[in-house]
Amino acid sequence: MTKIRKSSIEIDKEEFRKVGYELIDKISDFIEGIDKRPVTPNEKPSQLQTKLGSSSLPQNGIPVNDIISKATDLLFNHSLLNGHPKFLGYITSSAAPIGALADLLAASVNPNVGAHILSPMATEIEKQTIQWLAEFIGVSPNYGGILVSGGNMANFTAFLAARTAKAPKSVKEDGISDKLTIYCSKATHTWIEKAAILFGLGTKAVRWIPTDHANRMDIEALESAIHSDVTNNYKPIMVVGTAGDVSTGVVDKLSDIATICKKHNLWFHIDGAYGAPAALIPEQQYLFEGMIEADSIALDPHKWLYSPLEAGCTLVKNPQHLIDTFSSHPEYYNFSNHENEIAQNFYEYGLQNSRGFRALKVWMTLQQVGRSGYQKLISEDIQLSEILFDLANEEDELEAVSQNLSITTFRYTPSSNRQNEEYLNKLNEEILNQLQAGGEVFLSNALVKEKYCLRACIVNFRTSEKDIKEVIKIVLKEGKKAHLKLSKI
Repeated sequence: MTKIRKSSIEIDKEEFRKVGYELIDKISDFIEGIDKRPVTPNEKPSQLQTKLGSSSLPQNGIPVNDIISKATDLLFNHSLLNGHPKFLGYITSSAAPIGALADLLAASVNPNVGAHILSPMATEIEKQTIQWLAEFIGVSPNYGGILVSGGNMANFTAFLAARTAKAPKSVKEDGISDKLTIYCSKATHTWIEKAAILFGLGTKAVRWIPTDHANRMDIEALESAIHSDVTNNYKPIMVVGTAGDVSTGVVDKLSDIATICKKHNLWFHIDGAYGAPAALIPEQQYLFEGMIEADSIALDPHKWLYSPLEAGCTLVKNPQHLIDTFSSHPEYYNFSNHENEIAQNFYEYGLQNSRGFRALKVWMTLQQVGRSGYQKLISEDIQLSEILFDLANEEDELEAVSQNLSITTFRYTPSSNRQNEEYLNKLNEEILNQLQAGGEVFLSNALVKEKYCLRACIVNFRTSEKDIKEVIKIVLKEGKKAHLKLSKI
């Protein structure tokens, strides 16, 4: 009997089991002790390159166990740990451990979730995940959509669907000839500028609407801008409302924006990449009134649903708009229906043809935590943000500036130079740089009414009230050091 020769890329069953168990043990220990590690080792690129080594591509293969041992050392000991309880920067959550298992399972089956025939069960799981996400934030489960890499791609996908739906029908063949305009507040994330550039409208098409005293889009200014553009033969197509702006967590007046979009027949898109999950919390639901009117919503499970990266989602009220935008049928595709049943092919819903199984980690985490579990976790994050604001407010040398959803901004204000805004901005920038390098706590920054602020966004199920109290102490310590340093210059 002829023995079948295995490829050199295969791993023997027993070896796979052995190295797999060892890796899971290491990951378990890493997760259990993550709070004992520094948030970041703060190593320079040159230090990391030295540790990684500069050898050429190996001529011959290296044993699997050696590769995994080296990789775990490099990543566990030389990474910024966004799962650390004192990582409060940007909007990157601690990752649910079940997500790591989900990614292992997804990579093992390796479905191409571009066409149903290539990923039958994975496609159905992604469809169900999208339905659950719509239910989660309180809109109709009939919204369709697609899982993408993150907020930029979720918003881009909706942007293109809006352009197809509201621009002249010839746009797909003739390109853009009309003077199309889009509207968003000055607090909108930078994705909108990228989209205008990449998708042919140009940055001059973006109308940056001023914000009110609460940093929400000024509704009267929006109405005025649309009226002015129509009068001057521009073609408004889309308004972007923000549900949780990146700097302060503010939610625009979505219901008012929806009314204006209906009046002018405009596409209503909501960038809820960060804040939309808070609509699950009864005490926060008033902020999201009007979200059910949105034509599209961007939502990032890898932000406040604690999914590992990458996991973004575009939800669209009428998913036919996605098909109208992205579908193509080249002769080399044979993704036909199954015995007269219509099979959904996700390549028709977005920019990718070949697609990984992002949905599995989201689907599994949603089931593990459940609706009530998420209500508790998200509520706790909001409460911790409120505690941070209150503690900052109690300190003579700290100024609590804003608190919305789970984002608090504050700054260090020493008794001397307290009235010198230029100095305070420079001082707090110096404090932030020291904090980000120090490894004790990681914050980011926000510019709020011209004040350079320290910004803490709590989307971290490991963060406790004890951590928040320690953050205050660390900021005060670093503030004093930075003030002393700058005073000598």
